[in-house]
Amino acid sequence: MGNKASAADNIYAERIREISKFQFDETVVSVFPDMIRRSVPGYAAIISMIGILAEKHATPGSNCYDLGCSLGAATLSMRHHIPHKDCRIIGIDNSPAMIDHCRKIIAGDDAGIAVSLRCEDLRQTSIENASMVVLNFTLQFIEPADREKILDKIYAGMRPGAVLVLSEKIAFADPHLDALYIEMHHHFKRANGYSDLEISQKRTALENVLLPETLETHQERISGAGFRHSDVWFQCFNFVSILAIK
Repeated sequence: MGNKASAADNIYAERIREISKFQFDETVVSVFPDMIRRSVPGYAAIISMIGILAEKHATPGSNCYDLGCSLGAATLSMRHHIPHKDCRIIGIDNSPAMIDHCRKIIAGDDAGIAVSLRCEDLRQTSIENASMVVLNFTLQFIEPADREKILDKIYAGMRPGAVLVLSEKIAFADPHLDALYIEMHHHFKRANGYSDLEISQKRTALENVLLPETLETHQERISGAGFRHSDVWFQCFNFVSILAIK
């Protein structure tokens, strides 16, 4: 499942005089599957397991949300595993380019679960009758001051026993560990063909755009929202995915 027409990510391959802030525009969308594969360790495993979680936790007549759906990888994973035909998947993204391409990908998919896509700010999205909510590397692009409200809103709109999947790039309070995992991530990107120039320029573009927090901060926010259980089910370097249960 994915965008087979994706081009190779060479956005930062040549030296850029003035690096603009990273945004999910048409240029990024056109290379996004290659970018995410080469940049996020364990991404394919997370997407695959989201489908398995949906198979177990999506309940009849409920909604499943993919908040920050990008090109619909998590949406498709859920769609191909949810056993209840009366479930509905709602994908939200604030990038018109992402939503436009996502619609084309979903239109070419033949699974039976209904999918509704909306281009909007997830801070304005209402969550209703949800048995599963996915925030897959999305919250990190939202202003930290708004994150608690988003988690509270998600919790309020979930059915009892519903699950939240929250995947994030994280920071570490221990400066030594933080530096170690950042370097390991850079090594991962080099192993996937990115040059030091590409790594450096993209890091500059993401500065003050992707705002990572510590795992402890995420866990405290999840607990504060009211979730009864939560735990890290995946981690590789400074990338984690948390499963929380209402």
